[in-house]
Amino acid sequence: MKLSDSPVAEKSDNPEVIDTTFDRDIMDILAGMGITEEMLLSAAMELYVPHPGIETKEKAEAVFKQEMDVALSDPNLCILVYAGTLLEQAGKAGDLPNLSRDSYERDLTFLVCDEVLGMSIATYIAGHKGMFEYVRFDKLKPGIIKELGPFMDDVIAGLIGGVSSSMYTRAKV
Repeated sequence: MKLSDSPVAEKSDNPEVIDTTFDRDIMDILAGMGITEEMLLSAAMELYVPHPGIETKEKAEAVFKQEMDVALSDPNLCILVYAGTLLEQAGKAGDLPNLSRDSYERDLTFLVCDEVLGMSIATYIAGHKGMFEYVRFDKLKPGIIKELGPFMDDVIAGLIGGVSSSMYTRAKV
């Protein structure tokens, strides 16, 4: 059977009904990797800085959780994060194309696609402001970030950085 012979659902730019049910949640996938919402929150709060509208750590925690829920309601973001989980698994198995397992494990400086993914996630969530927060989290590696592999440390730094940036921006408004 050729690809052109396979049944394909008709695409529509404006569907009348959008199916919002799904079988897999990105937080469940992350939890399966040992990354919990509490760990994400803890890492974010290690670099918390008081800002107008979020003067206390307690307020920051509540706003961060709210912003995380908003961000992770977007399937596009969840798929970017999921891509990082798949790349991490492939790296551990030595299955990444044109990259040895040893190079993956040592996170050699020529490997930049992990940073590109982290930057993409942060920028997707919060624009260029998210990029600055990503760099801060990637450089300092608070909490769970320092324990993660070459792809997931950047994915999670991007997620936390983007959400943190949104937290600070919306709290100011």
